[in-house]
Amino acid sequence: MTTTADDLRTATDAVARLGSSCADYEALPDAEVLAGQRQIAAARRLLDARSAWMAATIARRSRPELGHSGLAAQQGFLSPEALIQTVTGSTKNDAFKLVAVGTMMADAEAAEKLVEAAVESPDSDPGVVAAFEAKVPWQAPIARAVTDGSLSVDAAESIRSGLGQIDAAVTADKLGTALKSLLIEAASLNVDQVFKLARRMRDQLDEAGIAAREKQAHDDRFLRVYRLDNGKVRLNGLFAPEDGEFVLSTFDSVTSPRRGGVRFVDKEKAAWAKRVQDDPRTTEQIAADALVQLLKIAGEADQGRVFGGRRPAVRVIVTEKALKSGQPAPGQAAQGGPVTAEAAETLEAAAAHGQIEGNPVPISQETIDRLLCDTGTRGIQVDDTGQIINVGRDQRLFTEAQRAAMGVRDGGCRWVDCDRSPAWSEAHHINGWLADNGYTDLADGVLLCHPHHLLLHNQHWTIIRTGNDYWLRPPVDVDPEQTLIALPSKRATL
Repeated sequence: MTTTADDLRTATDAVARLGSSCADYEALPDAEVLAGQRQIAAARRLLDARSAWMAATIARRSRPELGHSGLAAQQGFLSPEALIQTVTGSTKNDAFKLVAVGTMMADAEAAEKLVEAAVESPDSDPGVVAAFEAKVPWQAPIARAVTDGSLSVDAAESIRSGLGQIDAAVTADKLGTALKSLLIEAASLNVDQVFKLARRMRDQLDEAGIAAREKQAHDDRFLRVYRLDNGKVRLNGLFAPEDGEFVLSTFDSVTSPRRGGVRFVDKEKAAWAKRVQDDPRTTEQIAADALVQLLKIAGEADQGRVFGGRRPAVRVIVTEKALKSGQPAPGQAAQGGPVTAEAAETLEAAAAHGQIEGNPVPISQETIDRLLCDTGTRGIQVDDTGQIINVGRDQRLFTEAQRAAMGVRDGGCRWVDCDRSPAWSEAHHINGWLADNGYTDLADGVLLCHPHHLLLHNQHWTIIRTGNDYWLRPPVDVDPEQTLIALPSKRATL
């Protein structure tokens, strides 16, 4: 029976036989080059496992309760990660990764040794064995895979962070089942693919938590604009997936011909693409100039005008389940708050989500509904097997003429006590475009500013129309009687 030490010696010997110079490697046939790369990867995984063990040892000997006598403190470092980064010459992220994976491996190994000792005890008690087995972390299979060299430390961290932690909705058993299938697929995937698959599995296990994670991503948004000492201005920002994909789509449409985009048949479009390709500016300079131009256009805009026309396209992929989902289960907070035990089963059945094409992060039911109201999106409907069953309808957005008329009629955001002008408002479909087969008729649309549009969908408010009058109906948790609130036009009296 071989040990991991034997495996390491075998792997390093195989690498050593490949040669000791660039010339030796250049002389290898193609088949041996590919085989050699795999041998080096295998040896590296085994070495990285030992690096993780060592990182866990350093972290344990540097734990806070040891104070100045801790290993890191003795060496003049504030944390074990800082010590590891200096010793290895790696990045801070790599040091944290080694400590996280190494600690996981140490905890799993210690728990499994207790189980082994309980089983081998002469007076072994099944109840005691079961109690020790229950304490084995669900991540133990990840630790074993890293130890035997079948999984890299990077992939292990991707799985650990992607699947997340145990909570009320996702039990250790559910995570263990997902991990079992994930480890099988991980062998043929790179680290980025492993993380995306792990994150997708977590979202499938905890669809009810998607809205909470989505809200957190929205809350984390920022844009900082500041002037440097040399007079230049720098931008630094972070956007939630929904807004970020719109930003990416905008800049893709500006720079795509430069980056090998579509070859146009239309002569005018072909000429435009040729001008962009021949532009002496870099792609990054074109993007920077486009942002400035967009800001100038917005700054010069007429506050009484509602913008329309073509927007960069973002496709939203939704399932039949998402379209059939109703109101949230009783006890569900719109921001992803606690759910009562009585409501858990109903909520699990009702939860659904979609995805913005090209982005791995799922979006909630509320965001699906809002995006299909007024943004540059098109709903692609799929069934449970992933087969496309509906590619949406082209004439979904209100036309520029309809939006202009809506601006005159509504005078801005219709929400109670909101003073946002038409230029800062979006057109909301009273009847859902896909779910309710809604039509883009002027009478069935109202203007809402972006924050109130978010509030309406996320908190499950609704707007209804009776003739020419519009009413806001609050959700039950806000007003049990759901008393209608009048939404008069904000248009100035003529």
